[in-house]
Amino acid sequence: MASRVVTVAFQGVEARRVDVEVQLTTGEVKFMLVGLGDKAVAESRERVRAAFAGLGLAMPSRRIIANLAPADLPKEGSHYDLPIALAVMASMGVLPPDALTEWAAIGELSLDGRIVAVAGALPAAVAAGGMGLGLICPEASGPEAAWAGDTRVLAAPSLVAVVNHFRGTQILAPPKPGAMLDGERVPDLRDVKGQENAKRALEIAAAGGHNLLFRGPPGSGKSMMAARLPGLLPPLSPAELLETSMVHSVAGLIAKGELTRARPFRTPHHSASMAALTGYEFPMIMRYAIESEKNARRGLRSPRMGLCVNPHLHQQAGYQSLTFDRVEKLDRPGTSKCGSGAVSPFSDALGRRFKHTRRRRTPVWLAEDFDVLCRSIFASSSLPAAA
Repeated sequence: MASRVVTVAFQGVEARRVDVEVQLTTGEVKFMLVGLGDKAVAESRERVRAAFAGLGLAMPSRRIIANLAPADLPKEGSHYDLPIALAVMASMGVLPPDALTEWAAIGELSLDGRIVAVAGALPAAVAAGGMGLGLICPEASGPEAAWAGDTRVLAAPSLVAVVNHFRGTQILAPPKPGAMLDGERVPDLRDVKGQENAKRALEIAAAGGHNLLFRGPPGSGKSMMAARLPGLLPPLSPAELLETSMVHSVAGLIAKGELTRARPFRTPHHSASMAALTGYEFPMIMRYAIESEKNARRGLRSPRMGLCVNPHLHQQAGYQSLTFDRVEKLDRPGTSKCGSGAVSPFSDALGRRFKHTRRRRTPVWLAEDFDVLCRSIFASSSLPAAA
């Protein structure tokens, strides 16, 4: 009879259910691990062997088959160590057969049996709660997983602590959520003297979730103004905080379970590839966008995560999809390559100004373009323009 322990596989920030099935059969004494796992998953066999030896347990002298189902779903990472070890223990009779039916598990094993922290504890806890299960995770990941609400979390420091808990000899207390941080201070718009039209443009973009393009000669204040956009955005709502924190969790950026309400902000280099740029779902400033690769800029126009990011001032679905416009659209004023047929509200206002520079490799923008652009944004908005 096969023993089964539930775990998860990460596809982006989504945690999909994976059943770890272990069966002891007759035949050649060998530990087989199947289920489309990567190199880190294949090495789980040796970490499980060493962890058992650290606890004074010997692997059964039988053929051990561990299957990660569904078999056609790719599995990556070292967080499969703990569920595999628990399933083997259940097959050996070390754990009661029904002890793990209401639990999912993630965690990496060290050679002495300790459970090492892994990335993705928060989305794993959310997924376990959605399946009506609790989550067994490393002790270091407990404060992070505790943010998942009503999901039961068992944070164990070692493999022997898990065994003692289910045998009733050492009951582990549920972990408490980590601290909520306010985030670092961001540049304030009040530090800028003058630039009233640019300030108004920033306020409109922040209030409506619009794209924004700053254009002007070097030293006119484009980067300075763009860096002050995060200070205008409100704190993350609970739903946005959970979604953003799940991204940070999968990336391994959460320390001690501490979350922050500060909105993430990214400044990718103009030489970033399309794969790097299209991975962003946060407010983003692109400097020297005209120098970016054409495929990278076009990639930002493609539908991503149910959103169509285009180079016009369209209302976007939430602040996390706020991006900045690309200069390439000025080659064809009034048109859109994303298929929406929309017209930029400031294409006609600046179309004649761009026409005579369109064929140059490095367009030359006039100094007053920055002011014309800001005024065209005001004309497209229902809010009154600054004097």
